[in-house]
Amino acid sequence: MTTRRWLLPEAIEDVLPAEAWQVETLRRRLLDLFRCHGYEYVIPPLLEYVESLLTGSGRDLDLRTFKLVDQISGRTLGVRADITPQVARIDAHLLNRKGVTRLCYCGSVLHTLPAGPTASRQPLQIGVELYGHAGTEADAEILRLLAAALQLSGVLATRIDLGHVGVFRALVAGAGIDADLEQELFAVLQAKDLPTLQELVAASSIAEPYRKALLALPECYGGAEALAEAGHRLPALPEITAALDELSALARAVQHLPVSFDLADLRGYHYHSGVVFAAYGAGHPGAIALGGRYDKVGQSFGRTRAATGFSLDLRELVRLVAQDSPHGMILAPCASEDSALQEFVAGLRASGEAVVSELPGHESDWAEAGCDRRLVCRDGRWKMEFLKA
Repeated sequence: MTTRRWLLPEAIEDVLPAEAWQVETLRRRLLDLFRCHGYEYVIPPLLEYVESLLTGSGRDLDLRTFKLVDQISGRTLGVRADITPQVARIDAHLLNRKGVTRLCYCGSVLHTLPAGPTASRQPLQIGVELYGHAGTEADAEILRLLAAALQLSGVLATRIDLGHVGVFRALVAGAGIDADLEQELFAVLQAKDLPTLQELVAASSIAEPYRKALLALPECYGGAEALAEAGHRLPALPEITAALDELSALARAVQHLPVSFDLADLRGYHYHSGVVFAAYGAGHPGAIALGGRYDKVGQSFGRTRAATGFSLDLRELVRLVAQDSPHGMILAPCASEDSALQEFVAGLRASGEAVVSELPGHESDWAEAGCDRRLVCRDGRWKMEFLKA
């Protein structure tokens, strides 16, 4: 059987010129936005020792991470599935600053399995992280920056769901639920599988008021009334009261954003430590950005730091945006000794135009090269004319 050497692994794909340029243009604009808000750019390595790469991330990243053996040290390496733990390591171990640190990043990550039926196993992750402030002000800054990033991209955030992993953790601890049942409850809540949740709770020995509280979590969803509903239906544990107060304060701080609540959203449960959020946009069924607070990740690097941030897939974001059709390239004759032509071409390139020089024997290849205009000499002067298809 002949091997098709051009085939790529499933859910891995090339980014071709038109899309690649759109991705790169948006990457630059977003990084400029982050820099204007005081976020410094870092570029972590593509792979690290797994002990470092998976530190503080619990079970969430382990199964998603490709692993291989380092031929130099003999130790196990991992290809990053998420850049956030790497940035936490940089903050805690390399920068080691005392005050607030703001960092941003952009790079490819690799997943063992796609996150969804149409998802890529190689997302281009871009995001920001804020370290050193545990108050709601930091979470509000991150949410406002996320909204600004989506607006800059041309994507309207129709809804930003806020949740808090502390609510579920408090119910699990209060009810004395073991690790296996906790994982089952976590899975059905994430899937919004209410019939299975009811069956699971009914078959277990969970005592009241925790039994009713777990069944109520998926119904604590919506606007401000969702928090009021949670206050009435969930037990008044100090951790739950604190979590609801925190969500209420954060919602007030970003009241100009389309904020809603979802107390059953446990994405990153083993990774996050407090507020979590997911942004949604029109025309896309899933979340287009995820984030939240992860105060304990840096602890494994020798320094506990308050931390919050968000990330998104830049390629997925580009596909949500209605792109303008840009001008094609300009075809210039092969006339290296014509100083007037060289000067004219230099001026066009300085203004941002793409000019490609024609090579002998390829005069008919202008369409494949993406050219829609060409330079011609009329009455001793170089001018630009549109090419006819």
